[in-house]
Amino acid sequence: MEKIKQNDASPRRKFLQKLATGTAALGMASVITPFQQAHAGLMSASNDSSPDEWFNQLKGKHKIVFDATGPHGIFPFAWPRVFLLTNAATGTPENENSVVVVLRHNAIPYALPDNIWAKYNLGEVFKIDDPKIKKPATRNPFWHPKQGDFSVPGVGNVNIGINELQESGVLFCVCSMAILVNSTVVAGKMNMNADDVKKEWTSNIIPGIEPMPSGVWAVGRAQEHGCGYCFVG
Repeated sequence: MEKIKQNDASPRRKFLQKLATGTAALGMASVITPFQQAHAGLMSASNDSSPDEWFNQLKGKHKIVFDATGPHGIFPFAWPRVFLLTNAATGTPENENSVVVVLRHNAIPYALPDNIWAKYNLGEVFKIDDPKIKKPATRNPFWHPKQGDFSVPGVGNVNIGINELQESGVLFCVCSMAILVNSTVVAGKMNMNADDVKKEWTSNIIPGIEPMPSGVWAVGRAQEHGCGYCFVG
């Protein structure tokens, strides 16, 4: 078994370090104000609707929220499909279930289309390999995948693309805080204007994926609306 070095920072710790370093350098006020502005921009891009109202869609007989915090293989997308399939097999059709996937922390790239992945090297930044070539992805592997891209032993080909899950009624949302922090970090590494990068990311969020004030906020709201909780990793 490979030993884990004690000084190796986990992805969660690295994210918190990014946030803490930025806060210390800029001061809390200069962090909160841009976040408020970023959130306001995201909400206006979403027809000015209250993020709380979005959760009123959760009226299914069986309700669940999948908490996706990172690139955990196919699981952020396979498990919602499994939930729908096994409920259908036990008497509850797809359209009588409510499923929410919260893309937060290091899972936010999945809310962005191929052109953003390619331009900002998101596969390399977030340590996400393309399942076809086993190298850092330059595309979103789960946005309009090709038929047969994903196969599960004993099951065969599975339709787990974001677009395919949306067609089955699965709801996706994304963390605005993580977009703000990570777009700022990426902008710094690429010597680009942080506000421009943030605007490009937020304006290119995949259609149907709802921006939320934060991922943890969304996970909490989903549970308040009766969703069972499932951690995806």
